[in-house]
Amino acid sequence: MKLKQIAVNIENSPGRLIEIIRMLGNAGINLRALNLVDTGEFGILRLIVSDLAKTRRILMEKQLPAVIDNVVAAEIEDKPGQLAATLEPLQNADVRVVYMYTYIGFSSGKTVMIFRFNDNDKAIEVLRQNGIKLIDAKTLGIS
Repeated sequence: MKLKQIAVNIENSPGRLIEIIRMLGNAGINLRALNLVDTGEFGILRLIVSDLAKTRRILMEKQLPAVIDNVVAAEIEDKPGQLAATLEPLQNADVRVVYMYTYIGFSSGKTVMIFRFNDNDKAIEVLRQNGIKLIDAKTLGIS
């Protein structure tokens, strides 16, 4: 159950983020999850979107090279200690988290964590073995 995430380097300048977000919104693309990391003069904008192909085309037209990565979305209880309990079996299986961020659109008393692992396939196996519900593209409204 891997999802496709698109990542783009953007200038760390006033208005640049909103320009990109507005551009996607005007094209009818819905943001499902977003993560922005400051790396100095540039930032890495990671997005899970409703239409990956259209997003990539728009970014390319604006000369914003984008990278597509596989990520895993896992639903966990929204309570103290649950993230550590989720990560422990992965650590025991020698699966390393490369980065993670949260999707906050659920209202079921749970949260969805978006992960990129050094071995996504092994992580999926370990998460399933430990009863962690994985979220698919359809659930997030991704075409």
